[in-house]
Amino acid sequence: MKVALVLFNWFPHGGLQRDCLGIANSLIKRGLEVDVICMSWEGSVPEGINRVIPSFKVKNKVAARKAFAEFVLQITAAEDYLKVLGFNRLPGLDYYFAADTCFAWKATRERGWLYRLAPRSRQYLAFEEAVFGPQSETKILMLSPGQQDEYLACYPKAGKRIINIPPGIERNRMAGEDATALRQSLRHEFGINDEQLLVLQVGSGFPIKGVERSLAALASLPEALGNQTRLFIIGRDDSQRYEKMVEKLRIAARVIFFKSRDDLPRFYQGADLLLHPSVKESAGMVLIEAIVAGLPVLTTASCGYAFHVRQAQAGVVITEPFSQLALNEALRKMLESRDKSRLRTNGIAYGQKENLYDMPDAVASMLLNAIGGSNDGN
Repeated sequence: MKVALVLFNWFPHGGLQRDCLGIANSLIKRGLEVDVICMSWEGSVPEGINRVIPSFKVKNKVAARKAFAEFVLQITAAEDYLKVLGFNRLPGLDYYFAADTCFAWKATRERGWLYRLAPRSRQYLAFEEAVFGPQSETKILMLSPGQQDEYLACYPKAGKRIINIPPGIERNRMAGEDATALRQSLRHEFGINDEQLLVLQVGSGFPIKGVERSLAALASLPEALGNQTRLFIIGRDDSQRYEKMVEKLRIAARVIFFKSRDDLPRFYQGADLLLHPSVKESAGMVLIEAIVAGLPVLTTASCGYAFHVRQAQAGVVITEPFSQLALNEALRKMLESRDKSRLRTNGIAYGQKENLYDMPDAVASMLLNAIGGSNDGN
C-alpha cells in the first residue's frame, strides 16, 4: 500500500516540508509506504521515506515546473499509488494541501494585466485551475478562513471539495517545566540581561515574512527603548540585502540573522515578543508555536493564523491595509507594556485547550478512510 506526497522542493526546516514530513510519518506508522516526489532535495532523507527525484535538463524555472508536472502525471499513472497528495498546485492530484494563498486573487486583484501575461503567472494560473477549476475532482485541504474566502471568490464551485483541517504544530513548542531554564540559557548565551528586551522573528522567505517591516519598526523605537531592544531573525534566505538595510538604519548592533535552527523552543522562551508582520501568508505556523510557548505575538491580519492570536488574546494583530506607522506604534506599546505576563498566560492556556497539534494524524486518517483501509497503526 503506497501513497505519493508531491512538492516542488524539499529542504530542512521549511513549514511546508514539516507538514509533509508529519503526514508522512503518520502514514508510515499506519503501515503505508510513502514516496515523496520532488524536483530537488536538500539535507538528509528522513527514515522510512522513499525519495523520488526526476532527472531533466531545462533552461529556466518555468520549464522545470512544466517538466516536473508531466513527470508527476506519468509516475502516478504508472505506479500503484493509492492516493496522491500534493503540497504545491499541480494537475492530477487526489488531494491538495493548500499551503499557498490564491494566485488568481493576487493576479487579478493585486496586480496589473501585464503581470498575468508573464510565463510564470500563466503557468501558476493554469496549475491552480487544474486543482480548483470546475472540471477538477481534487479535494482541497484548507488551513484558514481568510484563505478559503479568497479561493472561493475566484473558484466558487470548489467549495464542495474543500475540507478544513486543524493546525499541526509539534507539542514540544508548548511551555514546559523547563521554560525558565531555557530562557536563562538562551539569554546567557547571547549576553542579554534582565533589563534588555528580545524580539524574535522566525520564517523562511524574508520578503513575504515582512523582515523589511520589522527592521523599520525596530529603527523607529525611541532611543532609550531601542538601545535596550535586540532583534533575532531566524530563517532560510539570503540576508545580505537586509544586512545592508540594518547598516543604513544604524541598528546593526541590535540585530542578528540566523540560519534555520532545530532549537526554536529555546528562542521562544528566551524572547519577549514574536514579531511577524507577514505581507501575505496562508497560515503562519510560527504564530501558534509562539502562542503555546507563552510568547506574545505582534502580527498582521494578512497572516492566515492571525485569528488564533485574537482568539487566544495573546497579542496584537495589525489590520489591513498595512500601515508601517501602525506597526511601529504597536511594537513600541507592546515592548513598554507591563501586560506581557497576561498575554503569556493566555497563550499557554489556549495551547492546552485547543486542537492545534493533530493535523498530520487527521490527514493520514482521512487518506486511509478514502482508501478504505482500517489500519490504525496498532
